Amino acid sequence: MTLSFSRRSFALALVLSFSLSGCEWVQDTWMGGDDKKPLPGKRVSVLAHDSKLKADPEAAEQELRLPAPEANDAWPQAGGYSTHAMHHMMVSANPKRAWTAGIGAGSSDYRRLLTPPVVSVGRVFAMDVKSRVSAHDEKSGKRLWRIDLTPDEEDGDDLMGGGLAVDGGRLFATTSFGHIVALDPANGKALWRTKLVASLRAAPTARAGRLFVVTMDNQTHALDQATGKTLWTHTGINEGASILGSTSPAADDTLVIVPYSSGELTALRSENGTVLWSDSLSSGRRTDAISGLSDIRGRPIIDRGRVFAIGHGDLMVAIDLRSGRRIWEAEVGGVQSPWVAGEYLYTITNDSEVICVEAKSGRIRWVTPLQRWKNAEKKKDPIIWAGPVLASDRLIVTSSTGMAVSLSPYTGKPQGLAEMPDGVSLPPIVANKELLFLTDEADLVVYR
Repeated sequence: MTLSFSRRSFALALVLSFSLSGCEWVQDTWMGGDDKKPLPGKRVSVLAHDSKLKADPEAAEQELRLPAPEANDAWPQAGGYSTHAMHHMMVSANPKRAWTAGIGAGSSDYRRLLTPPVVSVGRVFAMDVKSRVSAHDEKSGKRLWRIDLTPDEEDGDDLMGGGLAVDGGRLFATTSFGHIVALDPANGKALWRTKLVASLRAAPTARAGRLFVVTMDNQTHALDQATGKTLWTHTGINEGASILGSTSPAADDTLVIVPYSSGELTALRSENGTVLWSDSLSSGRRTDAISGLSDIRGRPIIDRGRVFAIGHGDLMVAIDLRSGRRIWEAEVGGVQSPWVAGEYLYTITNDSEVICVEAKSGRIRWVTPLQRWKNAEKKKDPIIWAGPVLASDRLIVTSSTGMAVSLSPYTGKPQGLAEMPDGVSLPPIVANKELLFLTDEADLVVYR
């Protein structure tokens, strides 16, 4: 399958599909198509008819400039690098599907695949729902090795989650069994292993010789990358109810920004765990039990002296990194990780709206509503949207219904879509001008 943008042909497709059904896109035209070819086959609905949020008229009139796309040769951690500020990535002009490879067991009725893959030194590393870590050649998809991290005393059927990070020549893995393991990326050999009391569902964050992990009971542990020795711990407020999954801290050379399921956002000194400041991402608006959860599931971002974060409890904030002072706040909630590019933020809200926000003010520039339900009339079978990721002027989101959708980062208008082999509930990653997707059925799908 070829993924190529042709804005003229896709604009025509949108005019026709919108006039017929309101919000449908043409199959397999994510990156555009041949201007001379007739519009193909079935149509699928991906946009909603209305939105709850509204754009700020003044913000909408401002010129939107983005940094130029930059090529990267690795995506070594969840969120890219430890700060989670990736700005504008580069992919090839007309990516084609290069290979597909299974990594093991995927999501089921009682388990969800929560671990995004990572890329380093020409290899793709992934973990399935049974805590099996595999390495694949980035060019061919060939599996190079696989190791099962399930302890002998466990069957691996009751827990899920964990994550991966590569730093300092080591591959680090966290598991839902509470284990943290350092592996040799070349062959999967365990270099050291340590166990915490509580389980881990999020990927570790690696920076400056330290490894930062957050347990399900809201404890942050800093470990020495070389030995696995615990250097310090910090305990947040334990929250009994939370949203499935967990998220990773953001870190620079001196600070680590920790998100907790209680809604706490805490800045700790990476050297010793001392608290620099703390904030709470709870708006106080509780319309039901679910909306009252203040859980932070999106990864926070450190970018040029600022921290950006969003919580499920309808609050998005920008905070001064050193002082902890709020620069702005907006009544916007979400569980996906925001994306910063230049002076703009992109995120998916709880109401399945993709929004563009001014990073300096919090004003909303544009809003694009996505389809929330498979059965919109009865509001049944919710659709999970993941992302966004910005690559070569394409704002990419994926869905649990198996669609990868491209929006204009400047206007929010749809550019196209591609149909994946299965649902994709994790955002794609970008490395070496490639797009890498991990489907819910645990298949790596790579476009180059």
